[in-house]
Amino acid sequence: MSETAASQRAQYPLAAYNFRVTVGEAVMSFTEVSGLAQEYQTLTYKHGLSFWEGESISRFRYDKYVQLTLKKGVIAGLTEIYEWLDSGDQPGLSISLCDEEGDAVVTWQIKKALIVKLEAPPLQASGNEAAIETLTLMVSGISVEHH
Repeated sequence: MSETAASQRAQYPLAAYNFRVTVGEAVMSFTEVSGLAQEYQTLTYKHGLSFWEGESISRFRYDKYVQLTLKKGVIAGLTEIYEWLDSGDQPGLSISLCDEEGDAVVTWQIKKALIVKLEAPPLQASGNEAAIETLTLMVSGISVEHH
C-alpha cells in the first residue's frame, strides 16, 4: 500500500525547523525557540476536619510564568530586538509551526512576555562559529491554536 503526500501530511509529525515568531505585528527570525511550556500553580488548603480526615484540597489553578529562550544570529543593522528591549513594552507573542508551504499549522499564542535577559554571543578569536545571541523571556498566558 503506497502512501500519498496528503496521507503523509495527515499522519506524520511536523518538522520542528519550520517555525515563525511574531512579536506584536513584526515577524522576527530566530534559530531556536526553547522552553515553550504551560505550567500552573495550584492553591492547596486544608479544611476544618483535615486533622481528622487527613486530606488537603487543591483548587484554583493559576498561570505560572515560565522561562522562554529565543536564539538569533547577530546581523549588522538589524535592531528589532534592541528596540523591543528599549521600549519596555510587553506585546503579544506568537510562535507558529509551519508546513512545507510556510502556512501556520499550530500556533502558540503568548499573552504576557517580559524580557529578562539579553545575552551577547561568546567571542573567541580562535573560533569560526556564527555569533548567536540569546534572549530570555518570562511568559504566561499560553494558548494553542490548531489551523
